[in-house]
Amino acid sequence: MDIHQKELLHLLGAGTSPFHVVAEGKRQLADAGFTELDPADTWPLRPGGKYYLSYYGSTLIAFTIGANPAAGLRLAAAHTDFPCLRVKPSPEIVAKRYGKLNVEVYGGMIQRSWLDRPLSLAGKVVVKGEDPFSPKMILADAQKPLCIIPELAVHMSRGSDAEPFNAQKELLPLMTMTGEAIDEVYFLPYLADLCRSKPEAILSYELSLYPVEKGRIFGLHNEFLGSPRLDNLTSVAACLRSIIRTKADGLRLALLFDNEEVGSTTKQGAASQVVPDLLRRIYAVLGFTEEEYTRQCARAFLLSVDVAHAYHPNYPEKNDLTNFPVLGGGVVLKTAASQTYAGDAEAVAVIKSLAEAHDIPCQIFVNRSDMRGGSTLGSLLSARLPVRTMDIGAPLLSMHSAYETMGAGDQKHLNNLVTAFLA
Repeated sequence: MDIHQKELLHLLGAGTSPFHVVAEGKRQLADAGFTELDPADTWPLRPGGKYYLSYYGSTLIAFTIGANPAAGLRLAAAHTDFPCLRVKPSPEIVAKRYGKLNVEVYGGMIQRSWLDRPLSLAGKVVVKGEDPFSPKMILADAQKPLCIIPELAVHMSRGSDAEPFNAQKELLPLMTMTGEAIDEVYFLPYLADLCRSKPEAILSYELSLYPVEKGRIFGLHNEFLGSPRLDNLTSVAACLRSIIRTKADGLRLALLFDNEEVGSTTKQGAASQVVPDLLRRIYAVLGFTEEEYTRQCARAFLLSVDVAHAYHPNYPEKNDLTNFPVLGGGVVLKTAASQTYAGDAEAVAVIKSLAEAHDIPCQIFVNRSDMRGGSTLGSLLSARLPVRTMDIGAPLLSMHSAYETMGAGDQKHLNNLVTAFLA
C-alpha cells in the first residue's frame, strides 16, 4: 500500500459526515503550519502566509500566498458531502415494538445498496450556550453499527418491488426493540449520552447515517480500492495534499464545498458568493485594486475535481462509443457540450499538457449522446467566478452506491495532477 492509498483510507475512515471531513482537513492543515482565520475578523494577510477558514462547519477553504501574489491565481475545488440518509427531528417511529428512525434521502443515492448494511450515525449536534445567538456545536460519531434497513424477503416480493423505493416507508432504519422495559423515546436519550449532554440541552442536529464498512484494497493483484464515500473524498484528499505541498509564488486555493449532491445553491455551496467575495477580500487586504483583482481572474484557472464514471464491464451499452475510461487508467478529463462539465478546448489542452509533462496517465469521459449525465460544481462556480475551468476526477464504478470501487493506483495519479496544477 502506497502513501496515497494510506492517506485516502485515513480520510475515508475519519470523514463520516461533511463536518468530520472539515474537522480532519483542519487538523491536517494546522499540522502543516496553516493559520486559521475567522470570516468575521480582520485578517493580517501577508506574502508567504498559509491560511484556512471554514463556513458553517461543512465547507473548508485553504489558501497560500506566495512571495509574489500577482504571479497567478489557481484554484482546485471538490465537495465534502455524499449521498446518505439524514435523520429528521423527533425521529422515533414505533411499530409492533420495532423502534425505527424517521429519515430523508440526501442526494441521488443508489437506494438498494443501503439495504442490509450495518449503519452508524455521525454529524453535528447543537446544544444550548450562554447566549441564544451562540449555541455550542458538538461533533458526534457513534463509530459502531446502530441501524439496519432490512430488505423484504424474496418470497414476499417476487420481483414486484423495484427502485425507487418509497423513502418514507421502505427506507426507514431499524434501531431498537421497544417494550415495557424500554422507553419509546429512545433516540434523544442515546444522542445526549453520545454527546455527554442532557436531552433537554439539545436544540437541533444535522445527523446522517453512514455504512460502517472500512475502505480496503482488493483484487487478484490488489488492483482495486473499495469504500463508502469515494465520491468525493478522493478529490478532497487530492486537494488537501496539494495545497499543503504547494510552494507557488502566486495565490493558490483549495475549495472544499458542502451541498454539491443537492445542487450547491446554499450559503456554503459552490453556487454561493463565498469564493468571489473571499478573493476580493484577499486581494484587497494585499493592496490590489478592483481592476487588478479582475485582471488576476482573467488569467486564472479552476480545476473542478470530482469522480468520473468508469466503463462498466457488465453494461457496455451505457458507455460512449469511443470514449471509455477504465479503472486504473489514470485521471479522467470530463467534457460535455451542454457544459454540465465545465471546460473548453484550451482547458483540455492545458491539463493534457500538464499531465504529459509529469508522466500522469489521462483518459476522457463523455456521456452517451442519448443519455443525460450528471453535473459538477465546476460549471456553477465558474459561472459566478468567470475563470477558465476544467473538470477532472478519478474513475469509479457504482458511483453513489453505499460502497464504491476505484482503481487502487488512480489516487496517486489524481494527487500528482492536482499537485502539479497548484505548484
